[in-house]
Amino acid sequence: MKRILIAVMALCATFASAQQLENSLLWKITGKGLTKPSYLFGTIHITCDAKLDDNVLNALKATDQLYLELDMDDPGLQTAMMGGMMMKDGKTMSSLANEADFKVVDEFLQKNLGMSATMLNIIKPTMVTTMLLPKMMDCPMQSFEAELMKVTAEQNEQVYGLEKVQDQLAIFDAIPYERQMDELVKTAKDNMVSDKEEFAKMMEIYAGKNINKMHAFMQESENKMYSEYQDVMLDNRNKNWIPVIEKVAKEKPTFFGVGAAHLGGDNGVIKLLRKQGYKVEAVK
Repeated sequence: MKRILIAVMALCATFASAQQLENSLLWKITGKGLTKPSYLFGTIHITCDAKLDDNVLNALKATDQLYLELDMDDPGLQTAMMGGMMMKDGKTMSSLANEADFKVVDEFLQKNLGMSATMLNIIKPTMVTTMLLPKMMDCPMQSFEAELMKVTAEQNEQVYGLEKVQDQLAIFDAIPYERQMDELVKTAKDNMVSDKEEFAKMMEIYAGKNINKMHAFMQESENKMYSEYQDVMLDNRNKNWIPVIEKVAKEKPTFFGVGAAHLGGDNGVIKLLRKQGYKVEAVK
């Protein structure tokens, strides 16, 4: 179930801004009364290689706690997730697509998941898409979040979340189910060819640590969920995180790990923290 949740987070990745930020995934937060630095690290939620480099390991050693988008150690996580996977108001996937398209999706899901669309009929289409993400990779799925948590456990430190799983899953109630189903139908008809190409390109951009290039790439994506719902998937969440980041960084030096797409842009975490008076500088 945690693999699905990590895949959900992976769908919430995009955008940077016209004013270019340096090519870096690790940023040091200082100033505004902080007695010790905290660090901000941009992850990619599913990848082929989640090895942490020395800079990240050193930043983890220099901090006293880990904050991810979600508290992945929360024992109630799976229960909360199960409750948030279903569509509201009696909506079903079969009611969101015509008969021919639903049949295409059904055959596609049986082939790739071993489950019929009828079995998953009340599940949000985007949640169904997350189940397919491992199929879009040419390697076993790894997670930076899992690696960060492993090191944190070895240091006998705690893991916390910037938001609740209910907040994250509510994103896919705010985005029309019809739009989500349209994207799932496209994926089925294309047999994931375009999805695989886009995912490979995203991993290439991430490997280059270019958080600016992510913005341009995702704006060109054929998946309209990214370009049309940036406020829901990124901006609003970034703004909600800033008071939490400020509070905990003042209490303890903290390592923050969030999707790299949340770093860039005028409404990205880096610039929002700078607007609050903090010095946020790339670690290279």
